[in-house]
Amino acid sequence: MSDHFSGTRAEADPAIDLADLYAFPSPAQAGRLVLVMDVFPNARPGALFSDAASYRFRVRPTAIPAGSPGSLFEVGTDEYAFTCTFSGPVGSDADGEVTQRGTCLLPDGESVAFPVNDERGGEGHGVRVYAGLRLDPFFMDVGKEVETRAERRLAFLPKGTNTLQDVDVLAIVVEVDVVRLLGPASATVFAVAAETVTEGPYPVRLERLGRPEVKNVLMSDNGVDSANRVVDLRDLYNEEDPFRLGPTYVSAYRSRLNANLAFFDGLDGKTDWTTQPDGTHPLTDLLLADFLVVDVAKPYAEDSYFEIERALLEGEAHTTCGGRSLNDDAIDTLYTLIVNAFHGPRVSDGVDQATMPASREFPYLPQPNLDPPEPVSVPTAGASQ
Repeated sequence: MSDHFSGTRAEADPAIDLADLYAFPSPAQAGRLVLVMDVFPNARPGALFSDAASYRFRVRPTAIPAGSPGSLFEVGTDEYAFTCTFSGPVGSDADGEVTQRGTCLLPDGESVAFPVNDERGGEGHGVRVYAGLRLDPFFMDVGKEVETRAERRLAFLPKGTNTLQDVDVLAIVVEVDVVRLLGPASATVFAVAAETVTEGPYPVRLERLGRPEVKNVLMSDNGVDSANRVVDLRDLYNEEDPFRLGPTYVSAYRSRLNANLAFFDGLDGKTDWTTQPDGTHPLTDLLLADFLVVDVAKPYAEDSYFEIERALLEGEAHTTCGGRSLNDDAIDTLYTLIVNAFHGPRVSDGVDQATMPASREFPYLPQPNLDPPEPVSVPTAGASQ
């Protein structure tokens, strides 16, 4: 489900498990970019951020080649990182729950301190930060998605079951004044990725996240990748730099995507994507450049996930902010893309919204459910594992 439980390391330590990444222009104030990172799937009241890890948003200016269908984004080398770290427990609040304090290090070296689970968050130097327990904004019928891959047919129902109904996550929200933080001459299109890394002088990447469901769906083992049926690629992929894949395993990632994308294309009984003679799928290279792409010069939109990428594939100018909003039905968009290339009806999992829709005011995510249901074990990695 999205990026929840996307590898054995993430399953072993939920505090560093990236669940979702969102990036969108502020709905309330022009010129501000909102970044949201969710971690700790199925978090319970009292859940804590790790004091041994850094939670980092990485933002890079990005150019879009004009009139070149199938080109890739030109991601710059300049980078703006927003890194959040947390203390250990520092006491108890009025409800008896342990509390933490956090610090967000900004690209210019300034920092903003904030208490965890405080609606007001922290503010300064052109940034506002919130961190704490909130309702999980992701929504999906995970069981029917897994059944779709296991049975090799579209198993979604007109009215699906939201597997994440009423569950919570730990959320980090960073709202950025783009001109103040990134400069008056900064670009308007940005590539955004998130990662958790170990604290210390020699940080080790624990998880990385760009687009939803790259690891749990697109790189899942569905028995169609003849090159690799043994290694769980997700842990290897989590160690990769979001903006520069290393040479060691890139052929394995490409093989898995090429095989899986052809598999998904055939779920409706017809072929909508034309692969190259060597078997390369038209989406493979674009998806391996795994980050959200958002245009802060465009107004906020709730349903614009992957629109900038689609425009790039077609050699056209994008018309929306792209990125990914908290209310965006990314699963329907993803499945429609990979099954029929938007040449047919929308492929829906039958779930259209989260437990509660996100608001248009900081910190955007709804209040947590203080009596969440017991976690339900749902397979997410692959239909044949």
